[in-house]
Amino acid sequence: MATKKPRRTAERILEVTLDLFNRFGEPNVSTTLISAELGISPGNLYYHYPAKDELINALFNRYERALSELLGAVDNVRNVEDAWLFFHMLFELIWQHRFLYRDLNDLLSKNRRLETHFQNVLAHKTQAMVGMLSGLQQSGALTMQVREAVPTANAMVVLLSYWLSFEYVRDPRNALEPERAGEALMRGAFHVLGLLLPYLEPSSRDHLFQLAGKYQPDTGAGAA
Repeated sequence: MATKKPRRTAERILEVTLDLFNRFGEPNVSTTLISAELGISPGNLYYHYPAKDELINALFNRYERALSELLGAVDNVRNVEDAWLFFHMLFELIWQHRFLYRDLNDLLSKNRRLETHFQNVLAHKTQAMVGMLSGLQQSGALTMQVREAVPTANAMVVLLSYWLSFEYVRDPRNALEPERAGEALMRGAFHVLGLLLPYLEPSSRDHLFQLAGKYQPDTGAGAA
């Protein structure tokens, strides 16, 4: 039991830290606040994570592992409905670690490890988007020239990476509150897939609007 207790404490620290970072933004959360929220001494916190950057890195490691596993599932995307589900799952993962995207530029400027590893994240996302486009093309769901795949994939990654920032600018007081997550994620999924509208064959295009309308009736009206 004695060997497991530190591990449980370390995991609890990460869970509470993630919640605080997501709620208030990483720059606004001190290690003092984290230890107070946990009901432990700052010394106990430092025993597990001697610096705030180590908390950030540990949370990023968890996100990167989960992202890598999820992006591996892109090989199973063969139609619009598969893509809709895939992007919902991807946006849910981003939402669970939204502090990374909410404060991305600030974090990258302060943390060298994130600066280098987030470049890998973007490259992995782009590779996955290209793979998804190839799968949709092979199944006949869309028609796209080879030279159009990478620019489209890059545009999809940009939307994935900065969609929550866009939502925040639209409604700073409410956009990142948990009760608004569902709407924000559905809008994000629709607009990422919306980049494919010029390439989707007619029945797939109609199916996308049907899927979006089922969960968000005003999407077809052009809601941003």
